[in-house]
Amino acid sequence: NNTKMRVSQPQPLRSDFLPDRLLSNYVFFNHLYVVMISMVMVAVGIYARLMKHAEAAMACLAVDPAILLIVVGILMFLITFCGCIGSLRENICLLQTFSICLTVVFLLQLAAGVLGFVFSDKARGKVSEIINNAVVHYRDDLDLQNLIDYGQKEFSCCGGISYKDWSQNMYFNCTADNPSRERCSVPYSCCLHAADQAVINTMCGQGMQAMNYLEASEFIYTNGCIDKLVNWIHSNLFLLGGIALGLAIPQLVGILLSQILISQIKDQIKLQFYNQQHRADPWY
Repeated sequence: NNTKMRVSQPQPLRSDFLPDRLLSNYVFFNHLYVVMISMVMVAVGIYARLMKHAEAAMACLAVDPAILLIVVGILMFLITFCGCIGSLRENICLLQTFSICLTVVFLLQLAAGVLGFVFSDKARGKVSEIINNAVVHYRDDLDLQNLIDYGQKEFSCCGGISYKDWSQNMYFNCTADNPSRERCSVPYSCCLHAADQAVINTMCGQGMQAMNYLEASEFIYTNGCIDKLVNWIHSNLFLLGGIALGLAIPQLVGILLSQILISQIKDQIKLQFYNQQHRADPWY
């Protein structure tokens, strides 16, 4: 008797490497809120730019906080958009782009911190240049003006190196041919205020640059903001280190999770290709 041979078909392999849907959803929602934050930042920056006069807007692009807000918001949006859509669609190209961009940002932050520590003198010179540029454009931009006033009040300082740095500003310039009513003055944020003072005199800095240090120190802060800022950094190294660590950990977690997801997607593709090959070649 002839016995019929049974033809056995290979069963498709089941994967233990399929992308974890929980991981994919976590990566997606983790990036979604960053996308929303970046969109809000861009919207606020654009609104701030549109509300300014055209002449002032073009005069101080380099020191405008609104421009910084827009640039940072756009970069955040582009990077997190790649991670968000890549995790949702399980797209290796977008996830790889997100991972590379995040790695570059992390390395740039690390390099900036190391270079700032090693070349502290040059970093201080760059900070001094930025502050002096901000002093020059103090009256050109309302956002910049508020930022400088806040910094001077918070750090109890005036100008970059000293209060006389305000002579670099065309309105506060102390030359005899300056027709400005604020000639030889400093902003009100340089003034010493009593704790119980209810109304702030915005003209309290009138003529302070014409005084010497001892005379001016009775009415205003005479020390520059650069030294105050350096001293504050030295006094709060642990706080700054904690902030840097808090910024670095989410970046490293994002890089790690995106690489895990990429690896799982590649395993799934290999497994699907393997199963397709063996369905076409049954065992006899």
